[in-house]
Amino acid sequence: MIDLLQLCAFNAQYARAIDSDALEQWPSFFTEDCLYRITHVENERDGLAAGIVYADSRAMLEDRIAALRQANIYERQRYRHLLGIPLIEQADSGSASARTPFMVARIMATGETMLFATGEYRDRYVLQDGRLLLAERTAICDSTVTDTLMALPL
Repeated sequence: MIDLLQLCAFNAQYARAIDSDALEQWPSFFTEDCLYRITHVENERDGLAAGIVYADSRAMLEDRIAALRQANIYERQRYRHLLGIPLIEQADSGSASARTPFMVARIMATGETMLFATGEYRDRYVLQDGRLLLAERTAICDSTVTDTLMALPL
């Protein structure tokens, strides 16, 4: 059975990949046919699937990182994730669903640090070839105001 310790370790590795600027590793946390969304609490409440970011495959996530590295122009920044303990809603030997609270600080090249996003991950995990992967991650931000500089994944 997928357990709390596995989910905590997974989330720590996920956050480390983003926070340490190893963004090329980030898509490998997802299944090939995954769903990754960033939205806010009102959109989610109203059942609006579109949000700030929407990707429905690992290839789309890889394209997003390639664009960040090669095409997009944005002010240098990095994140620091603080993650809560996942609340497991369902788990068996091959899948799990959980909700995990998050806080993300954004550190600009100038050194300015600000609370960038708070919210909850709503996740569906699967075991594939003995490896835990995200089949779906929806990052639901508490604020309905979105910074236009959401360059990095949450």
